[in-house]
Amino acid sequence: MITRRNFVATSLFTGGLATFGSSLAFAAANTDRRLVFLIQRGAADGLATLAPTGDPDHLRARGDFAVEASTGVKLDSFFTLHPAMKNGAALFKSGEATFVHAVASGYRERSHFDAQNILESGGLAPYARKDGWLNRLLPMLPDGRAQALAVAPALPLALQGTAPAASYEQSRAGGPADDMVQRINMLYAEDAELSKLWEQAVRTELMAGDNVAKGRNGTAEGQLAASLMKGANGARVLMMESDGWDTHSGQKGRIAARLKDVDDFVAALKAGLATEWNNTLVIVATEFGRTVAFNGTQGTDHGTASAAMLFGGALASGGKVIADWPGLATAKLYEGRDLKPTTRFENMVSGALAHHYALDPGRIRKAVFPDFV
Repeated sequence: MITRRNFVATSLFTGGLATFGSSLAFAAANTDRRLVFLIQRGAADGLATLAPTGDPDHLRARGDFAVEASTGVKLDSFFTLHPAMKNGAALFKSGEATFVHAVASGYRERSHFDAQNILESGGLAPYARKDGWLNRLLPMLPDGRAQALAVAPALPLALQGTAPAASYEQSRAGGPADDMVQRINMLYAEDAELSKLWEQAVRTELMAGDNVAKGRNGTAEGQLAASLMKGANGARVLMMESDGWDTHSGQKGRIAARLKDVDDFVAALKAGLATEWNNTLVIVATEFGRTVAFNGTQGTDHGTASAAMLFGGALASGGKVIADWPGLATAKLYEGRDLKPTTRFENMVSGALAHHYALDPGRIRKAVFPDFV
């Protein structure tokens, strides 16, 4: 049954703010550290994002696609960044980007739904946990008061759990008129719960400002993210979603467009945050990688390991590619077809969070990924 209370709690604006949790204080978060988790839904090809051009089997394994990869920016003697990521290359040079290759969770099947469930829950098996690793991080932040927000139609699993979090969806039709806002203010003034929810929705919409109407390209998304995180009342933990990575056909042009969006997103986020970028960590990851060999429609199929990206103004290993490289020789591939995983997603995230928040890595891993051994 839809009641006045639960309707307002889930749709304060048309495409506006949806809440999860019993209460959501919009007071200043008690930390200057900011975290952005950008999930690449659909399985991004890490071998295209960060090509192992120094691997003697790369050209044999990928043919013409390997030739294109060599036109990107060489990060070191072994790895070359996709040519669409010009901003990422500049950030790498300045020590504000780290790339981690051959990354995967413990999942070894190839279902998008199951893999994304594990990536977001941090569990060991699909649907084994009902909460997400980002939500479990929140109580570890100073006073447990950091505001968490997802730019999504509904709260993603990664932010679901006992700690308060919210989701914000950009309105296509614009927000309500000022007089309507004032009338709702008066209507809910005497209801403590509704008043709190409504005030948060209004503040979030004001922070988003004109960025809501700018579209859904990478630059616009980065500007929106920055507007939601700036200032004392901004979000301290933000989750973003990027779709379109399931490149079974015509991968060359499609992945170039998606990587450019990520590249533009990070550049716009940095510009929008200004000096607050120095307190920001961005984690970009996908549910699994793609096959080493291309199929007959010039695409790739579901694989295993992929590449992850870290951005920020104070990275522990900025300007480095971290990889225990497994090799692309056929005998070294996972099940004879995929890049073999050598780095666990959980370890990568735990280490990055520990440095970012100056917390003990073991404590972070135990709290955020309690099922992982």
